[in-house]
Amino acid sequence: MKPMRVLITGAAGHVGSSLVYRVAAGDLFGLQQPVILHLYDIDKMLPELQGEMMELGDCAFPLLKDVVVTTEIDEAFGDVDVAFLVGAFPRKKGMERRDLLEANGKIFPAQGKALNDYANPDVRVVVVGNPANTNCLITAKNAPDLDPSQFTALTRLDHNRGIGMLASKLDAYVSDITRFTIWGNHSGTQFPDISHALFKGKPVSELIDFDWYEKDFIPAVQQRGSEILRVRGMSSTVSAAICTIKHFKSWYYGTNEDDWVSKAVYSTGNPYGIEDDLYYSFPVTCDSELAYSIVEGLEINEFCEKMMKISEQELISERDIIRDLL
Repeated sequence: MKPMRVLITGAAGHVGSSLVYRVAAGDLFGLQQPVILHLYDIDKMLPELQGEMMELGDCAFPLLKDVVVTTEIDEAFGDVDVAFLVGAFPRKKGMERRDLLEANGKIFPAQGKALNDYANPDVRVVVVGNPANTNCLITAKNAPDLDPSQFTALTRLDHNRGIGMLASKLDAYVSDITRFTIWGNHSGTQFPDISHALFKGKPVSELIDFDWYEKDFIPAVQQRGSEILRVRGMSSTVSAAICTIKHFKSWYYGTNEDDWVSKAVYSTGNPYGIEDDLYYSFPVTCDSELAYSIVEGLEINEFCEKMMKISEQELISERDIIRDLL
């Protein structure tokens, strides 16, 4: 079987490193598909990358055919089938969101051009580095030969956070919760929506108090990343890596029947009135051909519409800031 080439940028970082070992172990494609890892990071991280390659060799993963370690963008992106864009400029104390967007604007246009010029034309891209939705837009716009549907941004972490909290509230297994949705931006404006969610086939909205949902649950999901940073002193790492894997696996293998997942996908032509030309998180279903469809026909009440629009406006403002990079 021909190996799949998987690129991980920021591969020496906490999230990137967690991804490296999970992909090498077969978590991404299953236990039959060999892989070639492309590990890319900035120059000063090269010793860590080289050490990572040594450890991968020591693990003797049966499916790991080869490892490409590089700080050269053309080599890193060459012929890759899957690209996890994890590396991004981190938010530092005192930085506004505008500062973060502008700092990452120096990273993602070049990566979009590299995908366009060097990657497999059928490459699938998952943007993990924050602000992920707008970084995804920058990347896609700088890859004009690729279809916007080949690019997605990670909101599966938010999706899983919400399901985990609901399961805890209902004293249930996470597998009992279906049709939960994250709308919008991977930020404090995201909207965790339970209006269509089911618990063993029963509407979740009938089982929990709306006051708890609005005042406790929504802010808890929106601020979970910040809370983890406050408690641990560092951002989410293993959970982010695991949810990146799950994001791609649902894309690759397809979603479960009668359920959907949340992905930030290209908004143009969406059925919910969200402005075109954004990467916005919707409920999506996937088939096994690396294709997705936004779920249609969901009833959107006044409260949901208001929350969805708040996140849409934030994404529009982010796009305005980085307009010259598109």
